[in-house]
Amino acid sequence: MPKIKARKQQIKKIALTGGPGGGKSTAAQLFKLEYKDFISLVPEAATLLFRGGFPRVDSPHVVEGIQKSIFHVQINIEDTYATLFPHHTLLCDRGTVDGGAYWPKGPDDFFKTMGTTLANELERYDAVIFFETAAAGGLAIDLGNPVRNEDQKKAIEIDLRLNALWSKHPNFVYIKNEPSFLKKILGGIKAMDELVKGS
Repeated sequence: MPKIKARKQQIKKIALTGGPGGGKSTAAQLFKLEYKDFISLVPEAATLLFRGGFPRVDSPHVVEGIQKSIFHVQINIEDTYATLFPHHTLLCDRGTVDGGAYWPKGPDDFFKTMGTTLANELERYDAVIFFETAAAGGLAIDLGNPVRNEDQKKAIEIDLRLNALWSKHPNFVYIKNEPSFLKKILGGIKAMDELVKGS
């Protein structure tokens, strides 16, 4: 695991991201319990929108509209939580960079369309914890998530695109897929300990 440079007093916002079926959202809920005195969990904007009725389709024009909405909701919900919990580190279930991996015309066009840059969006976060998709190890990813529509191949493709973007962050921690989900979660907890406790 890469050495983590920053410490608790510098860490105000962490992006928790990775490919579909990486266990990210499950890990987020566990981290919320484990670090309740240190962090506040910012919910995933995409899940909020899809569960609220946004369609999940592959039409490029529709995908662009959806990703625009996710981007703006992500910014607003992060800002809201920062106001509500000013003394906590925010643990964001995904982040604004993610849209670049889902944008039909590629990340450069995504950030240009959003009026920003990859560098600007990476700067929104003090650290990134990236959970590799379980599909990379040939494991199932469709375990009870009603808003997921990716198959194994698509999950790996998205994982690689997300990794290519987020890995440019100077405080990037990669949690590799493991046959044991418990071992994977323990890797995430170790990373969180170093970030929020400085252990």
